[in-house]
Amino acid sequence: MTSLAEILRPLDPKGSQPLYQQLQRALREAIENRVLAPDDALPAERQIAADLSVSRITVRKAIDGLVEEGLLVRRQGSGNFVAARIEKNFAKLTSFSEDMRARGRTPRSVWLKRSEGQVTPEEALTLKLSPGAPVYRFHRLRYADDSPMCLEFATIAGACLPSLDAVDLSLYEALERAGNRPVRALQRLRALLLNAEHAKLLNAHEGDAGLLVERLGFLRDGRAVEFCQTYYRGDTYDFVAELSSPSE
Repeated sequence: MTSLAEILRPLDPKGSQPLYQQLQRALREAIENRVLAPDDALPAERQIAADLSVSRITVRKAIDGLVEEGLLVRRQGSGNFVAARIEKNFAKLTSFSEDMRARGRTPRSVWLKRSEGQVTPEEALTLKLSPGAPVYRFHRLRYADDSPMCLEFATIAGACLPSLDAVDLSLYEALERAGNRPVRALQRLRALLLNAEHAKLLNAHEGDAGLLVERLGFLRDGRAVEFCQTYYRGDTYDFVAELSSPSE
């Protein structure tokens, strides 16, 4: 493996910036310039310290900051890696868990809320449900490995799941087991600035760029099954879609 000393800008022990900030800047530039590519593994922290003639505390502090920024990810038992931006096919109806597994990442969730109740007027209008109809609500912070990727707020028509506990990791897998997985959806994407609450959960800063995807999923018979609002960090996701000419 090439030594980081060979590819990073030199550190200046007599400089005005602390060494850990100099190392953060050097690593950030290497990542932004693709000298360090997505999913590249960094050398062990002790090796970086030896190569750059700095303390392991300096290395750890620099890496901690870049993990918080989302530029590096820690994989338990494997080390530190350059974060890979996720390409999400906007025209393909797949779950977060399926997307992450397809990329060799481990999906997991932290539950913020799991509840059942009656549909609100807004939900009834969106899902075309009768007043008082039962719904399930699932609010989750979604992770890929140890990196927070998005906040998901889903409302599911009560008739489409057997119980609140039917959902463990993947909502779509639970709906599939119940025979009610969406087969098509309308999705809307818009840019926004993360508010303080969302930024804190996503290890971002208030005012950072984010993306909101609103999805309304339908069953084969045309009934709406889910309404989901998902907030993504703008620096981790690229949404792509294949377009074709009307004449094709």
